[in-house]
Amino acid sequence: MPVLGADMERGTLSRWRVTEGDHVTKGDIIADVDTDKATMEVEVFETGVVERLLVQEGETVPVGTALAVLVAAGETAMAASPSPVLAPSGDRAAAQPVRVEASPLARRLAAKLGVDLDAVRGTGPRGAITRGDVEQAASAVSAATPPATPVAALSVAVPAESPPPRATPPTPAPAESLPPPATAVAAHAPVPASTHGADADRRAAMRRATGALMARSKQQIPHYYLGTHIDLGHALRWMEEANLERSVAQRLIPAALLLKAVGRAARDVPQMNGFCVDDEFRTVDGVHVGVATSLRGGGLIAPAIHDVDQKSLDQLMEDLRDVVERARTGTLRSSQMSDPTITITNLGDQGVETVFGVIYAPQVALVGFGRVIERPWAENGLLGVRRVVHATLSADHRVSDGHIGGRFLSAISNYLQEPASL
Repeated sequence: MPVLGADMERGTLSRWRVTEGDHVTKGDIIADVDTDKATMEVEVFETGVVERLLVQEGETVPVGTALAVLVAAGETAMAASPSPVLAPSGDRAAAQPVRVEASPLARRLAAKLGVDLDAVRGTGPRGAITRGDVEQAASAVSAATPPATPVAALSVAVPAESPPPRATPPTPAPAESLPPPATAVAAHAPVPASTHGADADRRAAMRRATGALMARSKQQIPHYYLGTHIDLGHALRWMEEANLERSVAQRLIPAALLLKAVGRAARDVPQMNGFCVDDEFRTVDGVHVGVATSLRGGGLIAPAIHDVDQKSLDQLMEDLRDVVERARTGTLRSSQMSDPTITITNLGDQGVETVFGVIYAPQVALVGFGRVIERPWAENGLLGVRRVVHATLSADHRVSDGHIGGRFLSAISNYLQEPASL
């Protein structure tokens, strides 16, 4: 279970996109995981064969829990579970364990279908019992069992004036909690919660998770704050001229310029780019900028755009559209949530002129941008009107100080004065 945010302690595996025996390539989406904030697409970081699925759909597990076993083609990592077989005398002490190899999925299915694995002949690698073997054994048992007499009491009379009942798909129960076939009829079906109620619960959970993370951040991180006004006149004029030669779909927006400038500045001032763990600063190689994004219906999430300092503005525009759309439709990938090294929050589109953010631990810095405004600007004894943005920095005093933070903000400003270099 990947760590999809500093406030994440556990996740629910909502759907497997692979089955045992599937070949996967690095970058493939193998599962969906629900967190308090969103549903994430979990990627695989190696190429190989999915040998075992260790967590069931719908199961909630702590971060770091193994979800599946991936092996190289031709290898096997099947776990063996000994099943004691009594000696003819019935003396258990004299029993010799017989290794019955079966994947957890096959074992769960066997328990659900009432199949004795000791009586099943495996057709998998090294004689391992596969899901198909269990299903075939269950079919053979069903074929040898006479059909049960229909029970008239299962029919439900519905008044003529009532609308037909809506069928609700049953939720599979864990194998160990399934009742025996003779008592598998429930007197009252649970009423599913409304979608509205589920959404409200999720928003409330997201608020609690975000609040808890921010509270820990303020309690544990000695924040300091800096702010400066940056002249965006040169950058915006350059962008507007560049957009004249682009189609509507390819046009740049100021956010892309700000993103690239922050990425370059974080590369130049590495004390702003990394993690502080146990009061020790850990630098990282890439600059992966988290973009604070408001979600439809409320809530906030900050997925990462990777290697911002190295990408072109066109690529950053494509990545920016992708993460915002994925965040708001609940289809973020695990790689977009696992490793942002610095975060940007931009509230300019909300009319905000200044924002001082709270650091997303274990990161050590957060940059805020407000609305671009026109204001008087004096330079070289001349007074004019410039388009200006207020840039702020929230930084961790354990790692840097005001001098280093000032260098960082100055680097952002300097890059924006030379937009063609971005």
